[in-house]
Amino acid sequence: MKNLLIVYHSQSGTNARLMQAAYDGALQESEVETRLLRASEANTEDLLWADAVIFGSPENFGYLSGGLTDFLARTFYPYQHHAPNRNLAYALVVGTGNDGSGAIRQLQRIVRGYPMREAAEAIIVRGEIQAADLLRCEELGLTMAAGLALGIF
Repeated sequence: MKNLLIVYHSQSGTNARLMQAAYDGALQESEVETRLLRASEANTEDLLWADAVIFGSPENFGYLSGGLTDFLARTFYPYQHHAPNRNLAYALVVGTGNDGSGAIRQLQRIVRGYPMREAAEAIIVRGEIQAADLLRCEELGLTMAAGLALGIF
């Protein structure tokens, strides 16, 4: 069985709703086990468990949230020690009032060091969540889980 980790930071609740939609989508694939964790609760063991990751972050001051950045900082060196040759597939959802590009660039730069590879184009949700935004996140969760089940990732 393959494993999908969904790890996110949410202060206002926006990203929590988006990541719940991604989780609901991933649960439609029975051959993949999925964990939904706040960044403050996730650790290196969760990352080592995962075969792919969906990150969720607000864009704060043009960057990833401090909560997600903290998760990445806490896991980087321990992950390097235990899994130096892995290349996890990842996707990103950014809830923002801005354009999201700063958060995307920052995550791309950080995950090169893990290494991780982008498996889907980032989803950017600007402003208030619409039904279509939740559907896109649900589809992303299902796509990532199905990709794992089929051996694509």
